[in-house]
Order: sequence, then structure tokens, then C-alpha cells
Amino acid sequence: MKYEIKNYEHLLGLAGFSDQLMKNHFTLYSGYVAKFNKLDEILVKIEKSNLYDTSEYAELNRRFGWEFNGMRLHEYYFKNMMKEPAVIAKNSALFEKISKEWGSYEEWEKDFKSMGMMRGIGWGILYYDIIANRLFNVW
Repeated sequence: MKYEIKNYEHLLGLAGFSDQLMKNHFTLYSGYVAKFNKLDEILVKIEKSNLYDTSEYAELNRRFGWEFNGMRLHEYYFKNMMKEPAVIAKNSALFEKISKEWGSYEEWEKDFKSMGMMRGIGWGILYYDIIANRLFNVW
């Protein structure tokens, strides 16, 4: 099954993000989807040929994960953007968990925003570790 490129142009005009920045992200996202689909096609052929122990198979699978993450993380990113931002409820479980982990919501927000301002290709993500029952900001 080929993955379809979703249209997120409704996000143009979003406060705090230039249209050019958003278009750049749409282009990156489209590239991830296209590369993922191509790699999926190639890997299926390799698998059908039973060439699992080749360096090509290993390297293409590493790239496959990179492209999938780029595709899916952009989709999560876009789906969480709103023209009318919602404020987190101060009595929500997430707000309480964040406040407990960082001492306050404001301290978490400062830390999280610093992730997004770091140089380089990557993501700032708030992770929940179900085993340790902890939250982490990760770049």
C-alpha cells in the first residue's frame, strides 16, 4: 500500500509561522512520503529475493526508518497545529504530570521551546515513558 501525501495547506496563515516556513515543511513532508514509498517498493523486492543478509538490505532498512519517522512526525506536527490554539487545562492529567516533572508548566514550556531552537535537523518531542512513568523532552 502506498502512503498518500496529505494536504495541510489549511495551516497557511498560522500565527507565529511564516507561510514560507510552512511550505518548506510541506515540501520536506512530501519528500519523506515519496522516499518511504520508493524504499518500501525496493525492500519488498529484496525480501522476495530472500536477500536479507546483504549490506544493501541493512542500509535500506536504516533509511526506511528515517523516512518513515520524517513522514509520520510531520503528520503529527501538522495535526497538532491549530489556527485557534487551545490552552491546556490546569486540572488535566498531562498538566499535573508536566508540573510534577519540571516543577511548573512554565519551566517545562521553557525547556521544550529550547529543544525547538537547537541547531540541526531533528525534532523536539515530549515523550512519556510508560515503564518509568516519566515525561522527557527529547531532541
